[in-house]
Amino acid sequence: MQNFAHLFDRYLNYCQYQKRLDSKTLKAYRIDITQLLQFIEGIDGCLTKNNLSDYVVNLHKTFKPKTVKRKIASIKAFCNWMEYEELIPDNPFSKMNLKFHEPHILPKTIPFDVIKTLLQSAYQELKHSSPHKELDCLRNIAVLELLFATGMRVSELCSLKSEDLNLLNKHIRIYGKGSKERIITISNPDVLAALHKYKMAFSQQIESTGYLFVNRLKSRLSEQSVRFMINKLALKAQVHQHLTPHMFRHSFATLLLEEDVDIRYIQQILGHSSITTTQIYTHVSTKKQNDILSLKHPRNRVLIKS
Repeated sequence: MQNFAHLFDRYLNYCQYQKRLDSKTLKAYRIDITQLLQFIEGIDGCLTKNNLSDYVVNLHKTFKPKTVKRKIASIKAFCNWMEYEELIPDNPFSKMNLKFHEPHILPKTIPFDVIKTLLQSAYQELKHSSPHKELDCLRNIAVLELLFATGMRVSELCSLKSEDLNLLNKHIRIYGKGSKERIITISNPDVLAALHKYKMAFSQQIESTGYLFVNRLKSRLSEQSVRFMINKLALKAQVHQHLTPHMFRHSFATLLLEEDVDIRYIQQILGHSSITTTQIYTHVSTKKQNDILSLKHPRNRVLIKS
């Protein structure tokens, strides 16, 4: 019986220092593979096809299809690494045929009118704010504008460093999943002005932490703080829809698609490694579908004589 716990430690070091995977991916690997090892220890400690099959059945009984798919992907990557390093005689996954039937859930978006209402409300709050509240208002506006202007993930926003934003050249450098770098242009003058005002107001805190978005305690702004901030702004703007930072990303992609932007460009801007991930937005664009069918459907050229 092999010491898989020792091999797993080696694998995590490989993922962290050679593959340079981010902390969230490493955490998921640690949880997923630890659960597998605990399961097989309760049987015979062997990583066999039968034990894996039993584990997959157990996963399906416990978790949603999307979670099961992720956990199996983690385990499969571990097994592939052990096979490549010749640490196991056979890869148990090579003889398994796994199929997943995930429910097709469309991404939730924010209607454009609601985004306008949110932004207008945030700017109005700044206009009538006290000196004590002005800093928070400037930061809130900068966060909202940047989420909508770039479609970046909230984790990417909170990880931005001061030097990643170049207002002179009107672009921002984003490090996405797997530390993949992409550069996005910010062309709207209102967005640039909001970011400039924010940087000026928070210059000391930004210099102290090195991060672009900071809180009053001179610490990096957390993802949870951004979620709380958006819901607070929605409440003030009398928006009754539950909003999340990621919905700005979905809305960004959907609205660009409705403006006939090539999906391959949207893929690059969002930082998707596969076009398949971006294609989900083609199912969301109901406005574009309505426009096409109402204006360009050939039935419009069929005239019935009375």
